[in-house]
Amino acid sequence: MSANDETHNEYLTEYVTVMIGGQLFGLPISRVQDVFMPDRLTRVPLAAPEIAGVLNLRGRIVTAIDMRRRLGLPPREDARPPMAVGIELRGESYGVLIDAVGEVMKLADGTREANPVNLDARLARVSAGVHRLDGQLLVILDVDRVLDTSSDALAA
Repeated sequence: MSANDETHNEYLTEYVTVMIGGQLFGLPISRVQDVFMPDRLTRVPLAAPEIAGVLNLRGRIVTAIDMRRRLGLPPREDARPPMAVGIELRGESYGVLIDAVGEVMKLADGTREANPVNLDARLARVSAGVHRLDGQLLVILDVDRVLDTSSDALAA
């Protein structure tokens, strides 16, 4: 097999990288609708703690998920506003609140590994595997699990 054939057999996935609590995460770009700065978040009474509220984004009602809360991390200490990644699931729009957006990375599917046994359980609960980068671990977020805020998923 030639090197050219190997290139065609190697599938690549593009990820939008984000930082949450000092950890690098990747969201499959095929699931990302947009990246935005949330404005005027309205709290929802009796909602789960990780539901930061709802907001109006270009005429759509978007449910904002606080990823720091979802992962059991403390609130940010600096006063910078969070950013959000817009995702749609089953016809509903969500904004996943994150600390910062990074770059788009193309990574070979063959280099993706299963979650390490020592990966924090809070991360493993929403992870679809990892990529080892130079001195850093990129945790791939399973969007369906991230957005599943049912009581069963939260207790897991």
